[in-house]
Amino acid sequence: MQPGKSRSGSRRGALRGGRQLRHIADGAPGGPLLRLCARLVRRPLLPAVRIWRRNIQLRVVAATLLMSLAVVLALGFVVIAQVSKGLLDAKEEAAQSQAAGGFAVAQEKANAPYATDAAEAADNKVGRDASTWMNSLVKQLASGGQTAFEVAALGAGTGEQAPTSQGVKGARASGNVDPTGSVPLDLRKAVNHNTGTFKTFSQIRYTAGTGKQPEPALVVGKRLTDINGDPYDLYYLFPLTQEEESLNLVKSTIATAGLFVVVLLSAIAWLVVRQIVTPVRMAAGIAERLSAGRLQERMKVTGEDDIARLGEAFNKMAQNLQNKIQQLEELSRMQRRFVSDVSHELRTPLTTVRMAADVIHDARVDFDPITARSAELLAGQLDRFESLLADLLEISRFDAGAADLQAEPIDLRDVVRRVIDGAEPLAEHKGTRIRVLGDTQPVIAEADPRRVERVLRNLVVNAVEHGEGRDVVVRLASAGGAVAVAVRDYGVGLKPGEATRVFNRFWRADPARARTTGGTGLGLSIAVEDARLHGGWLQAWGEPGGGSQFRLTLPRTADEPLRGSPIPLEPEDSRGNRARAAAEAAGRPGTAGPGTHPDGRDGRDGRADRDPIPPRPAVATALPVPADPTALPGNGARVVARPADQGPAQEDGTGGGR
Repeated sequence: MQPGKSRSGSRRGALRGGRQLRHIADGAPGGPLLRLCARLVRRPLLPAVRIWRRNIQLRVVAATLLMSLAVVLALGFVVIAQVSKGLLDAKEEAAQSQAAGGFAVAQEKANAPYATDAAEAADNKVGRDASTWMNSLVKQLASGGQTAFEVAALGAGTGEQAPTSQGVKGARASGNVDPTGSVPLDLRKAVNHNTGTFKTFSQIRYTAGTGKQPEPALVVGKRLTDINGDPYDLYYLFPLTQEEESLNLVKSTIATAGLFVVVLLSAIAWLVVRQIVTPVRMAAGIAERLSAGRLQERMKVTGEDDIARLGEAFNKMAQNLQNKIQQLEELSRMQRRFVSDVSHELRTPLTTVRMAADVIHDARVDFDPITARSAELLAGQLDRFESLLADLLEISRFDAGAADLQAEPIDLRDVVRRVIDGAEPLAEHKGTRIRVLGDTQPVIAEADPRRVERVLRNLVVNAVEHGEGRDVVVRLASAGGAVAVAVRDYGVGLKPGEATRVFNRFWRADPARARTTGGTGLGLSIAVEDARLHGGWLQAWGEPGGGSQFRLTLPRTADEPLRGSPIPLEPEDSRGNRARAAAEAAGRPGTAGPGTHPDGRDGRDGRADRDPIPPRPAVATALPVPADPTALPGNGARVVARPADQGPAQEDGTGGGR
């Protein structure tokens, strides 16, 4: 498989896939609406995306900001976690020590059998009342806390009671604390079912009417016995308000310091990057001005660092470039002057030689056959010499940028008729018939009639010369803002590799092939320059043995940019299109592909029947939005290689050859 073929096939496959996706989106419910919404959402973001893509300083500062923010967040999480762990560990240690002392005091009071003083003796009247003793115990234990902790006592049970004071036997607490709501059920289960001290984190909830909000706390509990030997649960509730305030202070400090660090790092990154980006931007601006032709532009160099050395190297490069360009301009100017001077100087002796040759040519009937033939050859070569001088002068005008376009509204049908009338003698000599399609409607464009006629004369004469005596089809079309003239022949065609050289000066596809018209080898080169001068395209397509087609596309109005051509570059009766049409018509007997005779022969078979069915005129009501893929400014072409199985194969190129 040829590389060009694979690239062409992959490109066509991608285009077909894109069209299928668009058809699916169009057919899907709400497809156009979704595309409209996506366009409306994307449109406001385009300026920001453009700024992001073009501003390297913004990208570096944004990246620094994000990375520093990530580092500060990670560091903040680590610091907060460590501080929180340290505060909670210290609180747990102090709480367990405090609770252990309280549990010991409570058990000692429960174990004391008699009172030792008058006050306790007074209490002995109710000393065996466990409820009163429990209330007194809770108050005594809580009095030593001074808001550092609260004490709650719950009657012994399974630990699965509902979290209400009515559902737990003997529930009491200090400081308006709701004992059942503050002690978690899981902790009560652990204390009821096991021995030892247990702790957990919970919230201290207060009874209704106090107006206090719940606050985090550490709850420590243990199973004890009262004065009657009955078990009960005693809990110490240590508020974590102070630790929470300390942790909030650490968080705010870290957030403030982190924000300051992020802003500081972003400012540092902006200043550092600015020192590097500013010279680069300056170099980019100077490079743009150099490319625009202002070769005297130079960078301002200060210091001796790397940026300064870069500026010095850039200035040295610009100076060398300016010197080289000036040398090349001087050389080109001398070359153009030489060609122009030589062409002008040769006109005077050529005129004298022409006059003498005409006298000799008119008197050739009186000469012997050899001398008469020499006179004829002399006249023919003088004609070619004059044509070569004219072409050289025209090329020198294009090279010097002195070509002038005399545009006026013209009907290309009139130009085509004049060209065909001039090529009729050569066509009759070659046995070729020139057919015109698409001339039923006016084809008007603003163009230079002399230059357009010269381009079409080159194309028609080349088609007749290389058409092998078969028909030459000239097609005209107009659509949108463009007009086009295509010249199709069914001769030798173009070979792969010739596409890039067909518009080169003095290039010939077959050097051994004689020029019937005595061409100079500059015709297509001048034709390309004429097309470029109009802002149009001159393109070529061909396949070996299948003929070729040259297409001239011009804007309908001068200075109007082209977006496409109303005539396809590859004709409908090409080998590839015929194969595709045959594949589409498979299973329908009696159907012949385009460009074939009813008897099955195509237009390239046989000289006796020189009437190949011409391509159908292209029906184009509007130009495609994207430009023709092969429509490069000035020229372009596509050459089709002959595969072994005569199947369709295409290879994209940039020119065409004869």
